[in-house]
Amino acid sequence: MKKIYLMSTAAIVGVLLFAGINHKPALPYGFTNGTPEVKSITSLTFGPEGILFIGDSQNASVVAFDTKDAKKASAVKAFDMPKIDEKIAAALGTTKENISITDMAVNPVSKNLYIAVKSAGGTPVLLSMSADNQIKAVSLKDVNFSTVALNDVAGPEEKDGRGNLKRLTSISDMGFADGKLMVSGLSNKEFSSTFRTINFPFTANKQDEASLEMYHTSHGRYETTSPIRTFSTTTIDGKNYMVASYTCTPLVLFAMDELKAGAHVKGRTIAEMGNQNTPSDMVWLKGADQNYLVMANTNRPAAKVGYNDIKQFKESLTAPIPGSGGTAFTKLPYEKVLQLDKLDDGRAVVIQKKANGDVDLWTSDGKSI
Repeated sequence: MKKIYLMSTAAIVGVLLFAGINHKPALPYGFTNGTPEVKSITSLTFGPEGILFIGDSQNASVVAFDTKDAKKASAVKAFDMPKIDEKIAAALGTTKENISITDMAVNPVSKNLYIAVKSAGGTPVLLSMSADNQIKAVSLKDVNFSTVALNDVAGPEEKDGRGNLKRLTSISDMGFADGKLMVSGLSNKEFSSTFRTINFPFTANKQDEASLEMYHTSHGRYETTSPIRTFSTTTIDGKNYMVASYTCTPLVLFAMDELKAGAHVKGRTIAEMGNQNTPSDMVWLKGADQNYLVMANTNRPAAKVGYNDIKQFKESLTAPIPGSGGTAFTKLPYEKVLQLDKLDDGRAVVIQKKANGDVDLWTSDGKSI
């Protein structure tokens, strides 16, 4: 015999009200609310609607979180802060010798600047800065976020032949396009130079991993274990490409449609821009006659390469080049550019170490870069 349980009308109403009070709508992008674990900030890049991706190489993971900074800027103002390292250090209650700036990214919506800093003790700090030169700490406590762990990475204690932790090169640069996060770095595989594309939101945890090979014109050999230092994307004759640069400084094209899960992809080296140098960032800017790829270098002058020159160069460099060669490029009058990001179509934000040792933040005028 079935038992029938009856509830009073008041009880039913009470249950419904309780359920309504405690119901919370799902957060966008599959986010949860909390405090993500971040051990390092190696790379920064923005996604949609003020979503900032933090590449944490020490954890071999990427955190996406909502900065709640998605109000469109009414005017795009230039940044200008001489001795920014001293001012950041002062804001953190220390001296410039105790910090290093690890990356910088412009929020494409608000045009506010986000700067990653590492203290002498290794603690990562995230700061934001508006064009009125106000530096603020960005808290990662009680934020809406999600995290993806990278596959096939070196163990936390594994070291290379020079005694460096391999895990620290698991992320070297990041970008976002067409709903996918792109991550360059090294894996724990034999051909360790790796390019990952990860669907965002991270809910499916799907990441396609391709290994890379390129001819290094300064070293005079093909290489599969050198990480991309910085990359961007472009379209040539209707086909999408990644433009990448490595230490010492070859410029290499990879077809994006070949960078699939499990693929081993050989890039086409199109320029050699000088050895004993590390590229730090690259962006596309619009010039009077064409678009230009602008690349910042830590030891050599920044350089720009015309889109048309890249498009028209059909060769593949496969022989040693002691100086520079391949696709034509122009040296810019700015050496030791530590960080670079696009502010608008014609201008870039720059952090540069000057000849006198000062580290200055400034904005290009849309003409010389």
